[in-house]
Amino acid sequence: GPSGSGKSTLLHALAGIEPPTYGTVHFAPRGAPAREICGLGERERSRLRREAFGFVFQAGLLIPELTAIENVAMALMINGTSRAAALPVAAQWLGVLGLGAMHERRIGQLSGGEAQRVAIARAQVTGAQVTFADEPTGALDSATGAQVLQVLLDSTVGRGNTLVMVTHDPDIAARCDRTVRLRDGQIVSAAAA
Repeated sequence: GPSGSGKSTLLHALAGIEPPTYGTVHFAPRGAPAREICGLGERERSRLRREAFGFVFQAGLLIPELTAIENVAMALMINGTSRAAALPVAAQWLGVLGLGAMHERRIGQLSGGEAQRVAIARAQVTGAQVTFADEPTGALDSATGAQVLQVLLDSTVGRGNTLVMVTHDPDIAARCDRTVRLRDGQIVSAAAA
């Protein structure tokens, strides 16, 4: 949908960041029954976002004072993994995403596409079952955007996980298995590809 159509609001409702105006959102973690997300307490929703959900934003929202590997490892350390144990896992993900030689670079030393791949690694390092991506290619040129989209698809759907992505770009939407179109906060169409 276009800007202002409610894409980010829908994403936030699906991720349990804000409650939906109406309706419910259910999530079934692997091996567990489905639960209504807004029925969970804030502590449980936070744990769900740390452990089962990954997030990739248009601006990356990386910590500029940290290196690429530290940004990725931070997602594990927040969940209680020691720094010593988190760094090798973060390094592995950076390698998978083609950033093996850039572990020690700070975010300002990376191109926009490289920084987005760091954000993707951070979203995936915890084993996220669902990754929410809010305009992940919106700030990139078309060639870099296409590369980042492919990396995002490979690291989520390509590994059997779910990707929920919002975009205003019909070419990006065409790469998805299912498209839901929004206008003025309302779903106007939903179709499988």
